[in-house]
Amino acid sequence: MSDTTLTAATPGGRYESYMAELRTRRLWSTVLLAVFIALMVAGFLTANERNAGGFWAGIGNIFGFPADVVNEAWRKRDELPGYLVEYFPSLVETINIAAASTLIGAIFGAIFAFLSTRGLALYPRLIPLFRRFLDFLRAVPDIVIALILIFILGGGPVPAMIAIALHSVGALGKLFSEVAENASLGPVEGLQSTGANWTQRMWLGVIPQVAPNFLSYALLRFEINVRASAILGFVGAGGIGYDLRNTISWGQGQFDKAAAIFILLFLTIVVIDQISSHFRNRLVHGDAR
Repeated sequence: MSDTTLTAATPGGRYESYMAELRTRRLWSTVLLAVFIALMVAGFLTANERNAGGFWAGIGNIFGFPADVVNEAWRKRDELPGYLVEYFPSLVETINIAAASTLIGAIFGAIFAFLSTRGLALYPRLIPLFRRFLDFLRAVPDIVIALILIFILGGGPVPAMIAIALHSVGALGKLFSEVAENASLGPVEGLQSTGANWTQRMWLGVIPQVAPNFLSYALLRFEINVRASAILGFVGAGGIGYDLRNTISWGQGQFDKAAAIFILLFLTIVVIDQISSHFRNRLVHGDAR
């Protein structure tokens, strides 16, 4: 025992111990990497076998569709401004879906964030329940929720708004909870000593501290929801995504309209990204960087 202790205490002993630990870590890293590569190869081969035609057989056509869209749009470029005007109302509908779902998601996300944050929760014993509820909302894809709601309510913007709002509650609730955990409890305890109820403590003691970060995350989520609302249009949830699906499904002869929709979506996402980034920086950093 004494020899081992002396050996470990010497510089050479510490070096040998470090090298042994390093070799063990490298061994485990190699094993995990090999398992990961094996799983990736196996998954790719399985998907390739079940894919109609095979991946490698069709990889040469990967740029075929974009080329067809660009060529047809260029041939009919004189009609492009008219298509931009034609599909602009659908774009507005998509933005409205994203804005409404973000607002609903932010409001209920904040409520569940406070209910699931230690030191702030109204019912501390129910914190795990509220957190699992937020996990569930994040785990279920919004497109799955939209498909279920379309089956129940029919096609249109309402199912898309509800689906995106539910997913936003889960995502923003998690982010808001992490922000709220760093809030100072001093104002909350001071308000509690004066007899303020839970709502008043949250509104007056916590929200002034976390409002800039809450708004920053909500703006970031709005960007994501614009993209999500466009994607949900492909399953009949309304908005510009529905028009895009129709133009693509008709094939040749409609690609110029598809190009106009792509341009509208690209410009909208760029503008929203720049505006929201500007306001997020103003809120968080106090400047316009």
